[in-house]
Amino acid sequence: MNKRAILTINPGSTSTKIAVFHSNDVIFLKNIKHSAADLASFDNIIDQFQFRKDVILEELCDARIDIRKLQAIVGRGGLVKPIPSGVYEVNDRLKEDLRIGVQGQHASNLGGLIAADIAKEIPGAKAYIADPVVVDEMQPIAKFTGLPGLSRRSIFHALNQKAIGRMHALAIGKKYEDLNLIIVHLGGGISVGAHKKGKVIDVNQALDGEGPFSPERTGTLPAGDLVRMAFSGEHTLDEMLKMITGKGGFVAYLGTNNAYEVEQRVNAGDEFAGKVQDAMCYQVCKEIGSMSVVLEGKVDAILITGGIAYSRGFVDCIKKMTGFIAPVGVYPGEDEMRALALNGLMVLEGEIEPQVYE
Repeated sequence: MNKRAILTINPGSTSTKIAVFHSNDVIFLKNIKHSAADLASFDNIIDQFQFRKDVILEELCDARIDIRKLQAIVGRGGLVKPIPSGVYEVNDRLKEDLRIGVQGQHASNLGGLIAADIAKEIPGAKAYIADPVVVDEMQPIAKFTGLPGLSRRSIFHALNQKAIGRMHALAIGKKYEDLNLIIVHLGGGISVGAHKKGKVIDVNQALDGEGPFSPERTGTLPAGDLVRMAFSGEHTLDEMLKMITGKGGFVAYLGTNNAYEVEQRVNAGDEFAGKVQDAMCYQVCKEIGSMSVVLEGKVDAILITGGIAYSRGFVDCIKKMTGFIAPVGVYPGEDEMRALALNGLMVLEGEIEPQVYE
């Protein structure tokens, strides 16, 4: 069987990850770091488009990758409008919403734009995004908040959660669409999703909204106290937003967003670090319990993924508190590049049809 040549692109705030796959096999992987000096001349993220595209092409050239053989370029989906899970071919409407950033500006918005620009230079190649962070499959009842005009939003680690759900289903000889799962992504942000028969019917808004605090995000905060802080005159809007996303969680309490460093401090006898780590685990477990109620107690498995899933102590804490709900499976780390490639491969092999962004 001929191997399918796929390029995946995952832009982050200070790096751009790229990988080339021949079907399931990765033949090239690079994490391109961007210094503050590299990015200082750009007023906004979209202005970085040409710079990042040129760096990607330079790296592929240096690695002697013939881009003319690429059949699909899959970019990390950005903050577009809420859409169902799946693979989307990059069309003009999608490119426009990526440029505008209809739900915010983030480096991931560049993924689909760069993919489309490279693909147009290669006969037969097409550009896609897959399972962006704004995947929205929440049931209507889950979107109520108690205040008209404010609705709960679905922003979470959709790409990794969906990939782990499918991986687990394959491992046990079942279909992802036949299972009820609670999937916990433990990274810089933390998301806990209730997956019912292939749909994420409820999940915490893991960017700046709610749920457990994480290494760099506050999660749910006392609403009244937050409003009073915002109107105290002591903080600007930008400062408040950065407090919630980027300077919350471990960063606020312990001065670091490195969960491994926190674990080392705990192991060295730092009692306060231990209390903060325990509190984060406590909040994660509460969220898992909430999602078990959403699934009416019918939970086939709780799956733990993300970088913090490498922490045996943290995983043992979750198992101890939630193991009565369902068996707990652990899939440490996240392989977003492979997840993007597998989505592209499913399209190339005709296993799924790409969806149309409208």
